[in-house]
Amino acid sequence: MAQLVKKDDDRDEEGVHYLVCYLIAKACWSYSTAEYSPFLGIEKGAVLQEARVFNDPQLDSRRCSQVITKLLYLLNQGETFTKIEATEVFFAVTKLFQSRDIGLRRMVYLMIKELSPSADEVIIVTSSLMKDMNSKTDMYRANAIRVLCRITDGTLLTQIERYLKQAIVDKNPVVASAALVSGIHLLQTNPEIVKRWSNEVQEAVQSRAALVQFHALALLHQIRQNDRLAVSKLVTSLTRGTVRSPLAQCLLIRYTSQVIRESGVNNQSGDRPFYDYLEGCLRHKAEMVIFEAARAITELSGVTSRELTPAITVLQLFLSSSKPVLRFAAVRTLNKVAMTHPMAVTNCNIDMESLISDQNRSIATLAITTLLKTGNESSVDRLMKQITNFMSDIADEFKIVVVEAIRSLCLKFPLKYRSLMNFLSNILREEGGFEYKKAIVDSIVILISDIPDAKESGLLHLCEFIEDCEFTYLSTQILHFLGIEGPKTSDPSKYIRYIYNRVILENATVRASAVSTLAKFGAMVDSLKPRIFILLRRCLFDSDDEVRDRATLYLSTLGGDGSVVETDKDVKEFLFGSLDVPLVNLETSLKNYVSVHAEIQEPSEEPFDINSVPKEVKSQPLAEKKAPGKKPTGLSAPPTGPTSTVDAYEKLLSNIPEFSSFGKLFKSSVPVELTEAETEYAVNAVKHIFDSHVVFQYNCTNTIPEILLENVSVVVDASEAADFSELASKPLRSLPYDSPGQTFVAFEKPEGVPAVGKFSNMLRFISKEVDPSTGEAEEDGVEDEYQLEDLEVVSADYVLKVGVSNFKNAWESMGPDCERVDEYGLGPRESLAEAVSAVINLLGLQPCEGTEAVPSNSRSHTCLLSGVFIGNVKVLVRLSFGIDGPKEVAMKLAVRSEDESVSDAIHEIVACG
Repeated sequence: MAQLVKKDDDRDEEGVHYLVCYLIAKACWSYSTAEYSPFLGIEKGAVLQEARVFNDPQLDSRRCSQVITKLLYLLNQGETFTKIEATEVFFAVTKLFQSRDIGLRRMVYLMIKELSPSADEVIIVTSSLMKDMNSKTDMYRANAIRVLCRITDGTLLTQIERYLKQAIVDKNPVVASAALVSGIHLLQTNPEIVKRWSNEVQEAVQSRAALVQFHALALLHQIRQNDRLAVSKLVTSLTRGTVRSPLAQCLLIRYTSQVIRESGVNNQSGDRPFYDYLEGCLRHKAEMVIFEAARAITELSGVTSRELTPAITVLQLFLSSSKPVLRFAAVRTLNKVAMTHPMAVTNCNIDMESLISDQNRSIATLAITTLLKTGNESSVDRLMKQITNFMSDIADEFKIVVVEAIRSLCLKFPLKYRSLMNFLSNILREEGGFEYKKAIVDSIVILISDIPDAKESGLLHLCEFIEDCEFTYLSTQILHFLGIEGPKTSDPSKYIRYIYNRVILENATVRASAVSTLAKFGAMVDSLKPRIFILLRRCLFDSDDEVRDRATLYLSTLGGDGSVVETDKDVKEFLFGSLDVPLVNLETSLKNYVSVHAEIQEPSEEPFDINSVPKEVKSQPLAEKKAPGKKPTGLSAPPTGPTSTVDAYEKLLSNIPEFSSFGKLFKSSVPVELTEAETEYAVNAVKHIFDSHVVFQYNCTNTIPEILLENVSVVVDASEAADFSELASKPLRSLPYDSPGQTFVAFEKPEGVPAVGKFSNMLRFISKEVDPSTGEAEEDGVEDEYQLEDLEVVSADYVLKVGVSNFKNAWESMGPDCERVDEYGLGPRESLAEAVSAVINLLGLQPCEGTEAVPSNSRSHTCLLSGVFIGNVKVLVRLSFGIDGPKEVAMKLAVRSEDESVSDAIHEIVACG
């Protein structure tokens, strides 16, 4: 029997590879003579004509295989066949079942799968395929199973289920694997049928054939994947040594890792379940199993140094392997481990240094970046020498990785900034693309900001770079940074030459940026003012209007008479202060200001007031987004003109006499839904926050055509909000069908205090039936009420999300006088990202500089937040998170504001939250 199987396999190989070898040989010959491809110029129409060869009485197997190859090529290139064309080809292909050529039969199977015949056409080939399923030729059986399972539906599947079960436990591994793989695909469409095969699949898991065991384990896990207990039992039974296939062993390691993640650490013994199995796999004879086990151990949550040691040891052995794939896999895994456990990888440094000269540049890059993460201070200079020769041989994408690693190394060892800064400046002068140069510039800027001793040399390196910089973005970025840091150096005058050269030699964008930088030097260094004024006056004759306008503005602001006087604090704030209003809101307010006076065709007597610009980050339209199937509620359409939400709400509330004395509106929340979708009445609420009042605006919509609601009001129970007392309410006189309206309730609270509480709401009204023919309501109505969801006022309602463009400058300018710092334990969390998100949502502040994003596998993170507290008090928050123990998150909270009571209030919010 084994000889017969071997003979069939040999014929199978001959049939499959004959056509492939023929086409490759022909393609190579044609390419060498006329650069010709066997598929060049293939047209669908011509190939369909050639397909008539399928109808010949004497079939030419080679010719038929060539035509099917062309048809498959067209289908895989995206060529679409019409319904008629596909049907004709399908029926022609079915005639090839009469051929006994094994290679042609395999091509027929492929063609039927690709054509995906309709239910009516499937019947034509079902009998032939079922006949092949029971054939004595194993190749026929395996491929017939694959095709049938691909094109069949649930009805036919029940008819052939018995054959599939038999195939799963077939002695021939090719047939068994075909049935198991088909089961994996069928599980997506007919899961109930496949789940009935569990006994047969369980038996196949014990097979001695490697691929059969691999496919059987994959299918069995998918059948049980939604049952955690069943998966745990499966892993427990198989980790006792019944898995022989290396592929199946790799799968089992992955499933074991999943069980470990879900079960966690044993609190009594401190051990992990199944860790001994993973460690045992490190001694397996198959390299793929060893690597899979090592990688699984390194990726365990909260892995300790003791647990890492055996995995690091085998990865270190792989570093000296003769196989590039093993070296790459090992160094990439060690690179990831170095991010969280750098000390555990230091023993591999000698082996990784030898990989810097590896012919595979990916391996060399990973080796260097890992060494930069794990190296000590004494090895920095040696590494820099090795990297210098290496950088010229790799692409920009690898260079960026190395630059980022060097930046991290410099921050780790600040005393080595000279050699590292010189290295960065040298590669900055070499050829490279924008992303590469930007990575270097960003690294130098970060090093200057974090290492004070590096400022002088770093700024000079950047000045030399912009002398020959081809990227406008980088030139303007450096000029902006130079304007902030340059005046603070011991000799600011040496940078003026570099800046003014940009005015003479560069494009308009860079020239405008250089003018602004010159003005900042004049504002901060009084002794340089006369020279700065001379240079700015020369800019008044520039060809670009933006450059001229900036020069005029700064001369006027700084006092262009040339006298050496101390610059006003307001001027410095104008030049260096961050814009604390969103640009979108500023643009909207400016357009309103211009359009109002354009209509009356008179200039404004009052200047534009930037304090009138709303500080909310997002402007929500007044037309609230309706839930699926729900009518829009609230103000049915946004007001005409580009008016912001806060302006419109403030105008609406000021026109109501009961609320007109509440003062300036601080913030309006986004609408909070108080009813489910598809209910009789749609209600949402907007919370309007004043200094000593809170107004609830209930936006109501009647969704019943035959009903008119009158005297609509919301009765609010504030028993769970002790600091609030109801002051006034404004009911809604009438609420017709599909016509939104508002009712209001106002509460008084302590002035300037972020009081919180929960409010229960009951909608009360008089319901009157409407005559459909006349549209008039009856005179008598029925009093009714409708329970709404609770509404909460939380601490975040008293904070406006206002970003800052440069958090570091804003933090330093705020000063430490009103700073409050404390540490908090946040308890167990699923991840560091979850803890960061929870604190951001609790405080309601605006994340700055993208710090809300937490890198994966990070064990510490810093998040920067900014905003305005009620009373228009600016607030800056620096959050430092760290994982302390298994999933325990600790947080250090530093708050700076213009009022120490506000800093205390932020801490109180966190302490009570």
